[in-house]
Amino acid sequence: MKIQGKTYIQHGGKWLLLTAMAVSLIACGKNKPAQQAMPAVPVGVIQVATADIPVTFEYTAQAEGSREIDVRARVGGILLKRTYEEGKPVKQGDLLFQIDPEPLKAALDQAKGNLQIQQAQLVQAKQNHERILPLFKENAVSQQDRDNAVAAYEAAKATVTAAQAQVQQASLNLGYARVTAPIGGLSSKASQSEGSLISTAGDAGLLTKIAQLDPIYINFNLSDQDMRRLRNMQDSGQLKMAGNGQFEAKLILSDGSQYDKIGRLNFTDNLIDTNTGTIRSRATFANPDGIILPGQFLRISLQGAKRANAIAIPQRAVLTNQQGKIVWVVGADNKVQPRPITVSQEVGHDVLVETGLKSGDKVVIDNIIKLQPGAPVKPHPFQAGASAPAAAQPAKG
Repeated sequence: MKIQGKTYIQHGGKWLLLTAMAVSLIACGKNKPAQQAMPAVPVGVIQVATADIPVTFEYTAQAEGSREIDVRARVGGILLKRTYEEGKPVKQGDLLFQIDPEPLKAALDQAKGNLQIQQAQLVQAKQNHERILPLFKENAVSQQDRDNAVAAYEAAKATVTAAQAQVQQASLNLGYARVTAPIGGLSSKASQSEGSLISTAGDAGLLTKIAQLDPIYINFNLSDQDMRRLRNMQDSGQLKMAGNGQFEAKLILSDGSQYDKIGRLNFTDNLIDTNTGTIRSRATFANPDGIILPGQFLRISLQGAKRANAIAIPQRAVLTNQQGKIVWVVGADNKVQPRPITVSQEVGHDVLVETGLKSGDKVVIDNIIKLQPGAPVKPHPFQAGASAPAAAQPAKG
């Protein structure tokens, strides 16, 4: 209704003033022309083709010395001094610790004295043996006397042999008072301080550790599923190995840089770890400068394999919804439709497509957010780094 030239409308039992702009919009709405059809959206596309695509497999890994030795005391005693610098390289045979040798020297002297006693008794037994035998032949002594002389002589020889072994053991123990490096490598912190009483039992005998860093071992685990998949792909011909049939191993350091040495696999276990369900594997790398340290976490990349007749598309073309992965595919009528796909591993900025695409399909790479099922598009070859042409704007009414 109009009151004094103003228009009012009723809403919820109340009369509201309708402004001139609203009236104008209502009037325009009555004469609105039919909505114009949306123009074709320009999109960059690639044509799918199969090829042999290099693939890599990355795993978390941990470094380990190729030889890691516990340096232990072989005799007990007071630890007099440590002669190496902790954490520094040592050479095989270098003196590391000195255990008090005096008690061991006394034990050696005692063993030597016992040996001399046994040797004297051997001389006496031998002389008695040599006297009895001629008398026995002349029936001057009994059979028992002869047997006793022979037994005493043999027992004396055995006793001397045992005494000689005791001397040798005491001499070895004296040498063990000097604890030397069994291998060359990087030393660790000393486990016992100077003045400690060292024994050969348990942790009390552990003095330090030495790790050989060159070469260095890199340990990593493959899941049972990954191992089975790799073997199945090799058996079926989907995965082609390099000429020597071995992976080429490369290391990625914690800062993201790549280690400059190339390694090789030298061990894969034939048992599955029941605690983790994984298979232990190992690669070896040259480490002349000691850049890689035992216990260091890294990533190992296994390279040199190719997926035969595989399809790879840019990751930016793949969308994810509740049903899984999809891509937009351009049909012969230049209209797009979503296509569900399954993917496996990433290859650089691309991803391998296992199912859903075939050679010759045209996949949309850019302007994806503007697409709807059945929408017309204007495809052009996709060029990485080039921006897509702007979509034509609808004419203004």
